[in-house]
Amino acid sequence: MHDISSLKLIDLLLDAVCVVEADSRIVFVSAAFERIFGYAPQEVVGRRILEFLHPDDLPETQSQVASIMAGDLQLQFENRYVRKDGRIAHILWTARWLPDQQVRLAVAHDITERKQHERRQAALYAISEAAQAAQSLESLFERIHAIIGELVVASNFSVVLRVPASAALRHAYRVNTHAAAPGTLLAGDTPGARVVRTGTALLLTPDPADDWYASALPDGAPPRPRYWLGVPLCTESGVIGALVLESYRDEDAYTPTDQELLQFVSTQVATAIERRQMHERLQQMAQFDALTRLPNRMVLMDRLQIALARARRDATLVSLLFVDLDDFKRVNDRLGHAMGDLLLQRVAGRLQGCVRASDTVARLGGDEFVVLLESGRHKEHAHGVAQKILAAFTHPFDLEGQVLHMRPSIGTALYPDHGSDAATLLDHADRSMYRCKQEGGNQVRSDALPPAPTQASEPEGTRLPV
Repeated sequence: MHDISSLKLIDLLLDAVCVVEADSRIVFVSAAFERIFGYAPQEVVGRRILEFLHPDDLPETQSQVASIMAGDLQLQFENRYVRKDGRIAHILWTARWLPDQQVRLAVAHDITERKQHERRQAALYAISEAAQAAQSLESLFERIHAIIGELVVASNFSVVLRVPASAALRHAYRVNTHAAAPGTLLAGDTPGARVVRTGTALLLTPDPADDWYASALPDGAPPRPRYWLGVPLCTESGVIGALVLESYRDEDAYTPTDQELLQFVSTQVATAIERRQMHERLQQMAQFDALTRLPNRMVLMDRLQIALARARRDATLVSLLFVDLDDFKRVNDRLGHAMGDLLLQRVAGRLQGCVRASDTVARLGGDEFVVLLESGRHKEHAHGVAQKILAAFTHPFDLEGQVLHMRPSIGTALYPDHGSDAATLLDHADRSMYRCKQEGGNQVRSDALPPAPTQASEPEGTRLPV
C-alpha cells in the first residue's frame, strides 16, 4: 500500500478549499484556487474574498453568508466570480461555519463549463422559438441580437446576407454607433466578405501585421474596431451570410472561446433566417403578382374591406378605378408575350406614379388593373386621378427600343353611391370599364352597363340571345 501520509491531499483536490474569517478575509486557499480563479494563493491571502465576486451577485451572497454564520450548512449555492484574466467563473459552493476557530470553511466547485453548455442549449432553443414567433426578418434579427448578447458582448452586432440573384453582400441588420446603417452594401474585400467567400470564421485583433489593420483608413471613414469577429451562416444550400461582432474597447476583446461560442449558435441562426426568408417568399407569392410585384386580387379585396369599414365609421368615400388596356392582345400577337409582359410591368410602374403611397394599385390578371383610393369627402378625387392616368398614357412606352402607344379604358365606382360592399363596387367599376370599351376606349366612365342576367333568373324554356 502506498504511503500517502506525506502528501498534501488538499492541494491534490480539483476543487478549491477556502478558509475565510468572519469578515470574509482569506486565511487559506488550496492550490486549485489558482486553476479556478486565476490567482495564486499568495496573491489572495489577507484579501476579502468578496472583492472577487461579480457585483450583481453581492446581495444574494451576503444573505447566504449570514445564513451560514447563523449555523446553517450550505450545500448548493451558486454565484459568479471575476477571474484574474477578466473572464467569469461560475462556482458551486459547499460551506459551513466553524465556531471554535471562528472561520468559514468552504469548497468551491467550478461549474463554468456546465453553465456555458446550459447557456448554449438555452440559446439554441431561444433561436428556434424566435424563428417560429418572428413576424419579419427584422424582428428575427432583433431577437437573435438579444440572444447572442446574453452569451458574448454584442453591443456592435451585424447580420450580413447575400443579395438575391447577385454576388453582392449587404448589412441586413446592423447596430453600430460608429458605422453605416442597415441596408448598406459591403464594399471591396472586407473581413465580412472574406468570411462569406471562404465559409470560415475570422477573428481579428489589433495586430499591425494584419493587412486590414495596417491599411490606411480613407478620409472621413468611421474608426476601425479594435476587435472583429465574424462567423459564416451555413445552410445545406451554402453560405448565406455572416454574423459579425465588433468591439472598439480592449475591455471587450473577443477570444477564440467567443468565436467557438458564436460558431456553435450560427447554424441554428442560419436555419432560422433561411426559414423566415422562405416564409416571406411564400407570403410574397400568395399576396403579390409575380410579374408586376403589385398586390393581387386577394390583397386588394382585403384592403378594400378595411377601407370600407373605415369609410362607414368616418362617413368618408372610397373609390375604385378599373383600368384595362385597349387592344392589348395586339401587342402579344405582334411583338410576342415577352414584350407583352414587359409592357404590363411598365404600365404597373406608370399607374403607381399616378397615385399616393397610401393608395393601392393591384393587378387582377391579364391586362386588368384596379386602383383603390380612399377619397375622403371629395367625390371629384377619383375623376382627377383617372384623368392623371389618361394623361400619363399619352406618352409612349419604350419596350427595349420598341416604341408603343397604349391607351386605357377606366371604369369607376364610388362608395356609397354605387354600392356598399366590395363585390358590388368592383362589379360596377368593371361594367363601367366595359362601357368605355364599347364606346371606343381611352376614356373614363362611372355609369355601368346593366348587369348580365344570370342563369337562375332565366325563365324556363327560354334562351338568352347570343
